[in-house]
Amino acid sequence: MHADPNFFVEIGVLLLILGAAGALAWRIGLTAVPMFLLAGLAVGEGGLFPAPSVAEFLEFSAGIGVVLLMLTLGLEFSSAEFAQSVRSHAPSGLVDLVLNATPGVVVGLLLDIPAAGVLALAGITWVSSSGIVARTLVDLGRLGYRETPSVLSVLVLEDIAMAVYLPILGVALAGGSATSGAVGVTVSVTAVALVLFLSRRAGPQLERLLTHDSDEQVMLRTLGLTLVVAGLAERVGISAAVGAFLVGIAIPSETAEAARRVLDPLRDLFAAAFFLSFGYGTHPSELLPALPAALGLAVVTTLTKIATGWYAAGRDGVGPRGRWRAGMTLVARGEFSLVIAGLAVTAGFGEVGELSAAYVLILAIVGPVLARVSGQRRDRGHSRQPDRSPAGGHA
Repeated sequence: MHADPNFFVEIGVLLLILGAAGALAWRIGLTAVPMFLLAGLAVGEGGLFPAPSVAEFLEFSAGIGVVLLMLTLGLEFSSAEFAQSVRSHAPSGLVDLVLNATPGVVVGLLLDIPAAGVLALAGITWVSSSGIVARTLVDLGRLGYRETPSVLSVLVLEDIAMAVYLPILGVALAGGSATSGAVGVTVSVTAVALVLFLSRRAGPQLERLLTHDSDEQVMLRTLGLTLVVAGLAERVGISAAVGAFLVGIAIPSETAEAARRVLDPLRDLFAAAFFLSFGYGTHPSELLPALPAALGLAVVTTLTKIATGWYAAGRDGVGPRGRWRAGMTLVARGEFSLVIAGLAVTAGFGEVGELSAAYVLILAIVGPVLARVSGQRRDRGHSRQPDRSPAGGHA
């Protein structure tokens, strides 16, 4: 097989760019996510330094990046603990839906977009980016903070809700019948319930399968299992991210520690590719016409996401500072919003695509910055140590 030399050169240059961007972000005290997104804009179509040979590779790597980010988040929690957290946050999920889908509906109606396009915009403004939020929590050292389970509960509830929302949206965009939508929703919800059930009871079996003295074996077995579950989840209408997260929480704690150790470098590489891909697929010239509406929508939905996080963390007894951190951590929109926008564009709603591209890029950059700023005093004073103050304390 003859390798394309341009591919190797472009991949090498991109890795060097990512390294420089990450080093700059670290030096100024930010997560690397915004820098990676801007680097993607620079090397994508219409950018200053286009790298066309790597497009297919980046698309493939981006999917693995989200899966690994959600897997490593799941490894931080036990199945029983997280199931309890999700159950207790059903009201948070409802508040999240109402506060964050409504601005999309209002803007769609103001722009006189047909009903199916309005439904798509509602989803675009509703769902936070699991990938960006996960990387931000890792970069800022906040996996052990009091508000983190609240943040993750909201994310997982959103991802699970997509199993209901996406079939309905698909039918609406295609002009299909209510019966078709009901069938799709039933299949998706059944699959979600089955995966949740199995994830709670698979701990001993997973421990026997994944435990080994060789780090190589732990990596290969854990990664292989995660990709299989993620792929099957996506096939039946659940997010691959949810499938990966459930694998993580089902793995017992001792095995999870070994899996984290061997997978962290791989996660960082593919997560960087995910964020680079995000900016890579956005043409800068498409952003300008939609920028005013996107900025207005971004301001409103930043406030509504902060309110969502404030409410969710409050349900767990987190103090004011932790509630602010929770809200600002949830601001970023990302992969799901782009998937929804892609469905809308394919169905002929081009105006939804242009508005969404500008909107998502704004919040994908602003979200991690706000998350960093929200914990700046604590991170300086406590060297990024986890916030484990008691419930109701000043988190």
